[in-house]
Amino acid sequence: MLDNQMRCKVKNVLLCMQRHSWEQGVAMQAFLESGEGDLVIDMAFEAVNRMMDDGRVATIGVTDGVTDPCSTGEALLYACRETQNTRLSQAAGRLLDWTLKLAPRNPEGIVYHLTRTKEFWADSFYMLPPYLAAAGAFEEGLKQWNGYWNALYDSKAGLICHMWNDETGTFTRAAHWGIGNGWALASVPRMMALWPDQRLEEERSKMLQKAGALLDALLHYMTPEGYFHDVVDDENTFVETNLSQLTAYTIYRGMRQGWLPVSYEDTAVRLQQAAEQKIDSYGFVRDVCGAPTFDKPGIAPEAQAFCLLMEEAARSWKEDTN
Repeated sequence: MLDNQMRCKVKNVLLCMQRHSWEQGVAMQAFLESGEGDLVIDMAFEAVNRMMDDGRVATIGVTDGVTDPCSTGEALLYACRETQNTRLSQAAGRLLDWTLKLAPRNPEGIVYHLTRTKEFWADSFYMLPPYLAAAGAFEEGLKQWNGYWNALYDSKAGLICHMWNDETGTFTRAAHWGIGNGWALASVPRMMALWPDQRLEEERSKMLQKAGALLDALLHYMTPEGYFHDVVDDENTFVETNLSQLTAYTIYRGMRQGWLPVSYEDTAVRLQQAAEQKIDSYGFVRDVCGAPTFDKPGIAPEAQAFCLLMEEAARSWKEDTN
């Protein structure tokens, strides 16, 4: 576990980094799960300040993202509840209208990742379904999650492919990208935390079965040191840190929620310790799939947020079991 001084360094680095919509969103989620409500509210006001005319919040630079702005949604809803601020509430309503009514989607109603292409990306697992669940549209969120799974899951490899083109019926990128698999995996504990009581039990069981199979398939490719290759099953790609953080986060939360057995704890600790070895003296998480091009090792806002999410999940687990 990181001590308070190093955790503050990781947090400060994140706050100092420039952020696109999904980076703002995962940062807000990290602070939400860590109980830092004041930061969530501050970031929510800034996300709303960067709202497009169609209701997509936190949009800077990348303006063709459909689901990425929705990554802010759960934290934005928290800020609305805490502040009762009219501007935040109006923006939250417009973001939901974007998601449910305006966002481009296929004939089955599954939302695309971009405005300019008819593609599904693995990233959307994390960006959209948990937000819809938090917004009270749980069954719609479940529909979206299953739609992404059906389009992107490679049953032969047991892994998630990165990009599917719904127009051509082919993969834009069939590679089993590490962070893409991490986004999909990390969406599950968020969905479980928001699951309606006494409802959709069969669907819950199916999601957990899929998540467990994906987790086990990923762990097959973990290196002895506790890392993964950027393309999980391609040893010619660089070794990176992000998937270790996302996998540890999922295991800790999954054990705490009761859908993963305690036998996974040693693996979570191993992954967490490996990731912590990559934090430098300034608080940067190094050797992640690096922004802004995501094609080589580097640093990234999402990596800082993943670290905070992992550390909070580990802290909560250890607190519960001690």
